[in-house]
Amino acid sequence: MTTGNIEFLFDGPEGADVTVVLAHGAGMPMDAPFMKVFADGIAKGGHRVARFEFPYMQRQRAKRKRVPPNNAAVLIERYLAVAGALGGGSRLVIGGKSLGGRIATLIANQIGAKGVVCLGYPFHPPDKPESSRIEYLKNIAAPTLILQGAEDPYGAPDEVAGYGLPENVIITWLDGGDHHLTTNGKDGASDKENWAEGASAISQFVTGLE
Repeated sequence: MTTGNIEFLFDGPEGADVTVVLAHGAGMPMDAPFMKVFADGIAKGGHRVARFEFPYMQRQRAKRKRVPPNNAAVLIERYLAVAGALGGGSRLVIGGKSLGGRIATLIANQIGAKGVVCLGYPFHPPDKPESSRIEYLKNIAAPTLILQGAEDPYGAPDEVAGYGLPENVIITWLDGGDHHLTTNGKDGASDKENWAEGASAISQFVTGLE
């Protein structure tokens, strides 16, 4: 479905009380297996899920070659347009994978989001823990759920524990998981099984906000 110049992929019932908006990561389109498993799992909980792409990913799809992400201002502008097209923040839980989740945290207070969900949050660049990206997380008003791999180079448990994040920011750690919430079979489960478990956790989180 296309609204303006924004193409959406929808899952779940149209009449759901809450719509969960999922933005993709830096190198991952909205129809990647990771995104589909999470959208399907959240929708199974009775929630509407909307996926979309930032402008650079739309160009990448059209050109069929990798395109670097837009600057933050453009990404924010697109996410704000998405929130507006979906009726505003009071009925939206916004978030996404890595980059997409971070942009959601930047606009959550501005749109009055009902909640925020992040799938692998980039707390800092790999090997640069001193360059943290937590300013907006420390001031976010909405209930926030972050699914994070315990071996994520963008933010491990011991590092994140020292950030002093507010009580409304909940972090669920996946043992052995990396930035893509994959474990390479270390826990005996497939990546899709782990993602489906994460989607179920998000669905329960969203249900608790209704």
